[in-house]
Amino acid sequence: MLSGNRKLPNKSALIKFNVFLDDNKIMRVGGRLVNSLFCFEKKHPIILQSTHKFTKLLFEFEHIRLMHAGPQLMLASIRDSYWPIGGRNLARSCYRKCVRCCRISGRTVSPIMGNLPQQRLLPGGYPFQCTGVDYAGPIMAASRQGRGCKLIKVYIAIFVCFTTKAIHLELVSDLTSNKYLLALFRFISRRGKPDDIYSDNGTSFVGACNELSKFLKTNCDSLSEQLANDGIKFHFIPAYSPHYGGLWEAGVKSTKFHLRRVLGNCNLTFEELNTTLVQIEAILNSRPLTPLSSDPADCTPLTPGHFLIGRPLTSLPRHDIKDHSTASLSRFQRIEQLRQHFWARWSKEFVSELQHRTKWQKGNDTLKLGALVVVKEDHLPPLKWRLGRVIAVHPGSDGIVRVADITTSVGVIRRAFNRICPLPVDAEFG
Repeated sequence: MLSGNRKLPNKSALIKFNVFLDDNKIMRVGGRLVNSLFCFEKKHPIILQSTHKFTKLLFEFEHIRLMHAGPQLMLASIRDSYWPIGGRNLARSCYRKCVRCCRISGRTVSPIMGNLPQQRLLPGGYPFQCTGVDYAGPIMAASRQGRGCKLIKVYIAIFVCFTTKAIHLELVSDLTSNKYLLALFRFISRRGKPDDIYSDNGTSFVGACNELSKFLKTNCDSLSEQLANDGIKFHFIPAYSPHYGGLWEAGVKSTKFHLRRVLGNCNLTFEELNTTLVQIEAILNSRPLTPLSSDPADCTPLTPGHFLIGRPLTSLPRHDIKDHSTASLSRFQRIEQLRQHFWARWSKEFVSELQHRTKWQKGNDTLKLGALVVVKEDHLPPLKWRLGRVIAVHPGSDGIVRVADITTSVGVIRRAFNRICPLPVDAEFG
């Protein structure tokens, strides 16, 4: 059309550039810089189509020449001589598909947020029947009062109930398995024995699990049959995946929030610090589970403390007496009716708040078998992260893959997707 001196259609993408053909029949931008002192190539850059192979090679060359510059600088440099149609999208695509830039940025795959496990939605049970545990610290504590005291490191073992979000805090002196077992026995003596304990792959937790298993196997004859068969089930989340334990990580954050404001710069003794933690525990268990209503006639908000009051450590299952008349019940049955009323409110008020996904609402493309990836490591710079190849994936109950086995130079490791950075080696800009 330009060769025949015909006008471009009104819907053409080139009409705003006032295009013309130069002496070599190359299409250039007419533009508004004719009266400027710039060179001819700057005033009238050559028009390119972003889907053409030459344009893609030009962007890849410019990206490497500018030492892996970002999309903005890359596009600005190219526009000195060329004007690619749709160049901004092409610059972003070139930057995203560069293997070295992708490796250094460490962009991981983000699957959609998973469904809540069954252990968090079991009404009618007792608090801490299914428990998550984690450590917080270290915290500096004074060895004794007065002058000449030494500062020692202490830690906080945090137990969180899966259904009621109640918190139990235990102060421990170190991170060994023996100290964790002692904290676990203190927790069981005051809250009752849980059926399941979930934690990360810390050495303290794994060691305690091994010791308990050995104890049950070795003393099976001396223990009663009921006690030997009534052990605690330990569950461990994938390594380096704290988001799998978001419930107890939130408990760690809340505990630190109050502890920093109470302690400040002072150093308490072990007993004083333990007393402070018990008071913080009471505050955390008084938080409402559901948003507060503005109606003053509404009843007291449901808190984890409602489920902790009056719970025997060896309680038996009770009949459903929520709808019985209070006058016909004994005092013991009234307490049981109150407890069942709390669970009914938990089912109606709190569970509905767990329905929506607060983040990870859309899932990226999942990893495929044989994909080349980089495994993120906290103590190493990006260029020293280990290369690996995906050899197996493990889908969850909803069919979405969030954990994969990767073969590396040191063997096969299992990591969640928050530690896996896929490399675009199969892309067009590889």
